[in-house]
Amino acid sequence: MLKLETLISEDELQKRIKELGAQITKDYEGQEIIVLCILKGGVMFMTDLVKHIQVPIKMEFMVVSSYGDEYKSSGVVKILKDLDEPIEGKHVLIVEDIIDSGRTLRYIKSILRERGPQSIKICTLLDKVEQRQTNVDVQYTGFTIENEFVIGYGLDYKQYYRNIPYIAVNRE
Repeated sequence: MLKLETLISEDELQKRIKELGAQITKDYEGQEIIVLCILKGGVMFMTDLVKHIQVPIKMEFMVVSSYGDEYKSSGVVKILKDLDEPIEGKHVLIVEDIIDSGRTLRYIKSILRERGPQSIKICTLLDKVEQRQTNVDVQYTGFTIENEFVIGYGLDYKQYYRNIPYIAVNRE
């Protein structure tokens, strides 16, 4: 059993997500966007975020893996589920739970660019800037955090703890 300590409360999360939604609405005024959720971790963030985006959206999903059951990324990115719809000529907003090394997002963006979208922007709930191993241009960041393994609000450890409504660290 893990000993959890709250890093970001549910109220702090919801306040910041509302702010991000307002900024995205302003930036995409008069346009339609495809909100691309990176599953499984990003689903809770995306569902709350889109409630605050006031422009036409379509939702898409991808499943990628670079962690498996480990605390650290393996560095090998696998696409387990690809997009259902074409994105050519569309504005794409990638919604990610956390950016660590940046390798996964660099890989996803390179694949998506080949499909001819009008634009690709990134929105992440959590950003571990000090862990970055590759340059990733992030337009929307919820919180910048230290290099700790976090769980909750979609983030997991061995597929557990995703349902915790806040961000926590293990202090065992």
